[in-house]
Amino acid sequence: MIEFADVRVRLGARDVLNGVTAALPERRIGVVGANGSGKSTFARLINGLALPTSGSVTVLGLDTRRHAARIRRSVGFLFTDPDAQIVMPTVAEDVAFSLRRKGLAREEVERRVHDVLSRYGLAGHADHPAHHLSGGQKQLLALCSVMVLEPDILVMDEPTTLLDLRHSRQVADLLGELPQQVLVVSHDLPLLAGFDRVLVLDEGRVVADGTPDEAIAHYRKIMS
Repeated sequence: MIEFADVRVRLGARDVLNGVTAALPERRIGVVGANGSGKSTFARLINGLALPTSGSVTVLGLDTRRHAARIRRSVGFLFTDPDAQIVMPTVAEDVAFSLRRKGLAREEVERRVHDVLSRYGLAGHADHPAHHLSGGQKQLLALCSVMVLEPDILVMDEPTTLLDLRHSRQVADLLGELPQQVLVVSHDLPLLAGFDRVLVLDEGRVVADGTPDEAIAHYRKIMS
């Protein structure tokens, strides 16, 4: 469960979020809104990358102000640009880097890396330079580096923005298969078809909250 209770985030003289309250138990949740509506800040609040100015955010029963480090062990975060998350020279090394603090034997690390790369179609690229992958492959690598940690919740900020249509559909298919609770911030409205719930943010407030059809129809209306 993710819960926002009267959350306000103020940066300088501007309220990025203002009075957001929402309980989010659903498995597939989408967040849409215009640029500057506060949706990326909303996503970053979930694992403590941003903190509320007032109000509270609780994730799995833990307050993000007091337990951000514990929460980040349970919440995986995928940024818009996968290059921001790729830190090691090769694909396998980059995934293994995520496990560096687990205290696992080398054989166990290798097994987990192989399993997650196989699951997402990158096993054949294990020894390839990570930054030479295509945009879609880099996004999959970033996903592997998060999923190898077996998070309870996955937050994705614009995961298809830099992808072509084929790789965007690949990401959409993967979202339907993941066992984790997933929250996706996106301008890619077709990506959210079949989600359990979609929230619409506008000027820092939740202005619509419902099924994808209902929420997206409201979003299109305010954008027109």
